[in-house]
Amino acid sequence: MVAGPDLEMLMLRYQQGGAEAASELVTRLSPGLHRFFLMQFVSRRYADDLLQETWLRIHEVRHTHRPGEPVLPWVYAIARHIRVDHFRRVQRVELREKQVEDLPEIAAAPQRPGTGPSLEEMLAGLPESQREVIAMLKVAGMSLEEVARATSSSVGSVKQKAHRAYEKLRERLTQAGFGRATRGESA
Repeated sequence: MVAGPDLEMLMLRYQQGGAEAASELVTRLSPGLHRFFLMQFVSRRYADDLLQETWLRIHEVRHTHRPGEPVLPWVYAIARHIRVDHFRRVQRVELREKQVEDLPEIAAAPQRPGTGPSLEEMLAGLPESQREVIAMLKVAGMSLEEVARATSSSVGSVKQKAHRAYEKLRERLTQAGFGRATRGESA
């Protein structure tokens, strides 16, 4: 047992600035504090961190210990608060991470009157391979050859995907009231 008047004297000397008293308190109390953290289902790494954090806090608030009062309850109260603070911090991080995973879809920008559907809306219904080709050709400005290399396809395959995508996009625009009803007619 590490309790007794001995600890109270060490604490008093520590409060008065005795470095050797501080060192002796750390040496005598750390094994028990470490076990305290480990018994709370805390990993060894966290137990080490919590122990260090406890000693930092003890150092900051050492002036609050009342001479003549037992040291162990005061030290363990601080350790308990450190553990609870750590638990709350971990819970907040987990909650925040969970919330980030469940973020709602970003709201679409309001459409101005007289404008057609957005590019994202138009491309959303296309198969992935066609969206990819259109994005590379029209958004990134790549050549047919560059898109073919990027997709490990032939130039003919890229042309076919682009043609099919253009046809579907033309249909959607016509259905939305934009563009021509047929190729030969004017709108």
